[in-house]
Amino acid sequence: MDNELEEYLEFAKDIAKHSGEIMLKYFKQNNGANYKGDKTIVTLADTEINSYLIKQVKEKYPLHSVDGEEEQFGKSDYVWVCDPVDGTAMYARHIPVAVFSLALVIKGQSMVGVVFDPFTNSLYTAIKGKGAYKNGERIMVNDYALEDMKTVCHYDSWVGADYNISKVLQELETKTYFVGLGSIIRACMCIASGDFSLAIFPGTKHKNCDIAAVKVIVEEAGGTVTDLFGNEQKYDESINGAVISNGKVHNEVIDTIKKYLKDKK
Repeated sequence: MDNELEEYLEFAKDIAKHSGEIMLKYFKQNNGANYKGDKTIVTLADTEINSYLIKQVKEKYPLHSVDGEEEQFGKSDYVWVCDPVDGTAMYARHIPVAVFSLALVIKGQSMVGVVFDPFTNSLYTAIKGKGAYKNGERIMVNDYALEDMKTVCHYDSWVGADYNISKVLQELETKTYFVGLGSIIRACMCIASGDFSLAIFPGTKHKNCDIAAVKVIVEEAGGTVTDLFGNEQKYDESINGAVISNGKVHNEVIDTIKKYLKDKK
């Protein structure tokens, strides 16, 4: 199995590098941005990358399936879960924050993950049980508490999210510093590399695409990834939000969330 996972990682890295080229190709030109029915933005890069992934999986692993944010293919226990451009709102406005994300999820468990930031040429990779890496160098989460002045945290929030985390943020903001980076996945790579300590993500419907690769990369860097209420979850289906942390602050954040939010799952 280890050899197979290494092969899958090499495949994912190749997809990531090509996808980064597509992102850069459209970044400074007319990227064809328009709004979908759920009022989120999609660009030419999103659709081209998603279609490219499906084509490559069909050729290389025809018995696998693809769950892309823009397009899906097949049904299998082996699912390539992809967010072609995370941070599309920033990308569409020519702000260089967006990243490409891809995970191989086997029977609901994230086993291989890659995230590529083409703007800084940063490739984050992980295989379950084998550690997390940035451009081949081992990375680890930090051990900062919320009250530590070095701690920086991220949040996502939008109209129509199933969970309103505003009261959670109001309480936690008395202890720590929050930013909205514009890409949950990019923020989570900051957690994996020790620069951020926490991210809170209220996404649910089809938002496994945002967290599947994050799950394996952050946890292999020593962090913790659960749903909003501290539970494990599958990543080949819709999720119940996510808390991504360095591990040290995780229980404190979950306890705060439970004070204000009721589990809808």
